[in-house]
Amino acid sequence: MPLLINREVVAQDNWLFLDAEATLEQVPQDGDIVVPLALYLENRDSLNGRSGGLGVQFNGDDNIEPLLADLSSLALVAIEFPVFRDGRGFSQARLVRRAGFTGQLRAVGDVTRDRLDLMQRCGFDALAVPEDRFKPEVLNAFGEVSVHYQAGADDPRPIYRQG
Repeated sequence: MPLLINREVVAQDNWLFLDAEATLEQVPQDGDIVVPLALYLENRDSLNGRSGGLGVQFNGDDNIEPLLADLSSLALVAIEFPVFRDGRGFSQARLVRRAGFTGQLRAVGDVTRDRLDLMQRCGFDALAVPEDRFKPEVLNAFGEVSVHYQAGADDPRPIYRQG
């Protein structure tokens, strides 16, 4: 799965994503890991005590309110887009950025070319594009829309304040 970080294809991803059924005993004690939100909320003290980077993954079904206070202890937040028609991840990305998260915000799941620019405007700086949907031309999606009427994570000014 090609990973785009700041509009560039990255050859290697050092993050290990644990699946939804993972338990605390299966969590490695070192290295960069991304755990499901439920596992993090149940074991946050143990997970924050390990060496290596820590990230959390969730999707639109999850209540992220309890996580917002802990964002400063995380290096990565991954938001899953389970299907194309589910746009709740865009709103969650804005909530995470507005809460002050400055680490890597990664979109995973059904990440498609036609939404890449909007994902970036919502605050995503890393995008995991499925292998079957990636072509080098995907990078042309960024900046195709040159005028934005609404404010975004990349420019907080609405159109009437730009220029």
